[in-house]
Amino acid sequence: MPRLSEVIAALDALWPAERAESWDAVGTVVGDPDQEVTRVLFAVDPVQEIVDEAVKLGADLVVTHHPLYLRGTTTVAASTFKGRVVHTLIKNDIALHVAHTNADKADPGVSDALAGALDLRVVRPLVPDPTDPAGRRGLGRVCELDHPLTVRELAARAAERLPATAQGIRVAGDPEAVVRTVAVSGGSGDSLFDHVRAAGVDAFLTADLRHHPASDAIAQTPLALLDAAHWATEWPWCELAAAQLDEISDRHGWGLRVHVSKTVTDPWTAHAASSITTN
Repeated sequence: MPRLSEVIAALDALWPAERAESWDAVGTVVGDPDQEVTRVLFAVDPVQEIVDEAVKLGADLVVTHHPLYLRGTTTVAASTFKGRVVHTLIKNDIALHVAHTNADKADPGVSDALAGALDLRVVRPLVPDPTDPAGRRGLGRVCELDHPLTVRELAARAAERLPATAQGIRVAGDPEAVVRTVAVSGGSGDSLFDHVRAAGVDAFLTADLRHHPASDAIAQTPLALLDAAHWATEWPWCELAAAQLDEISDRHGWGLRVHVSKTVTDPWTAHAASSITTN
């Protein structure tokens, strides 16, 4: 069985910490480098439900996309919900490793997994990483459809292919407009509108779109917007990352058992649709 330090070295090769944004908090949060690892659980959020699942599964390592402590802390007391996560991990000899914006920029990365879930052909990064001479790494992806769809049809495909959430898929723009090219970005994407407009795509699928940036975007261009739940746009990366670790395990003869959590940790739990009226 490999030691934690060996598994982390393999994960760091996939998602080097130095490629994370300066504000980010990635890497190993909890864990003894010398402990043996036999079972790994991938998830989006390092919340108590995921840690409890890891305990039941007998996992030695949890790998999440979102950081546990993004802005730092002065306490890991079990009286706090994040402190309770830390205590549960340590008591059960479970390590926690985070790959966030370094996984967003990776090749393949979070947006590649999102594009793959929707059967989109990736053409290039939306925001290329200037340190990548091959031009494959970066934030978001510019994609092509295998055949044109209306915005309504693309939204239906996203609702069918992505994990089910209370939000579903919100649409801004003409539902009957034809889409041939689409930009995708897993997670919050409204900071990327300038890049989306420069890409000249027909639609942009992302999460956490706010009123004013979305309103401005559709006022300036015929761009259609598809807004999915944050968690749902990033969950496909867990399957991609698990497959990558499986391949590494096979190559090294580690025999790791790699799992992807299907626990829905999206914070929104219900949706009440308004009555739709038209002028």
